[in-house]
Amino acid sequence: MVATSAGILLYRVDPGGGLSALVAHMGGPFWASKDDGAWSIPKGEYDPDVESALDAAKREFREELGITPPDVDYAELGTFAYSSGKRVTVFVADGAGFPASATEFVFGEFEMEWPPRSGRTRSFPEVDRVEWMPIAQARSRLVKGQRPALERLAELLAELR
Repeated sequence: MVATSAGILLYRVDPGGGLSALVAHMGGPFWASKDDGAWSIPKGEYDPDVESALDAAKREFREELGITPPDVDYAELGTFAYSSGKRVTVFVADGAGFPASATEFVFGEFEMEWPPRSGRTRSFPEVDRVEWMPIAQARSRLVKGQRPALERLAELLAELR
């Protein structure tokens, strides 16, 4: 069965007219020293028979960042397929005024065996930092499968201007 995920891509128009997106650097030892291709929108897997994509996206935002997503209108940007077949439904919203301060977030954690084959289990944050990032910068930093969501967002907002 193909994995389905949902996430929230907050954006804001910067004072100079540029566009930024709220993105998170993935946590854990594999991503610790990586930057390009190591960022993600807050998202996670869900069961479409149990939960709507938007409800899952809001839940995952809370679980990963430890903060409630803004109480604003969300629009479905689209569903994007990774090369692995995984499908991610992305919702967008204007995040102007949403904080991105390190003191606001309490990152969720996951456990894994570390170091590999050691028999020891350690906890790591799902994400280790969050930033408002200009779209041009975010393009190379996001995992490859999420980059089309940024392109679609930029296209839609350009049409509205």
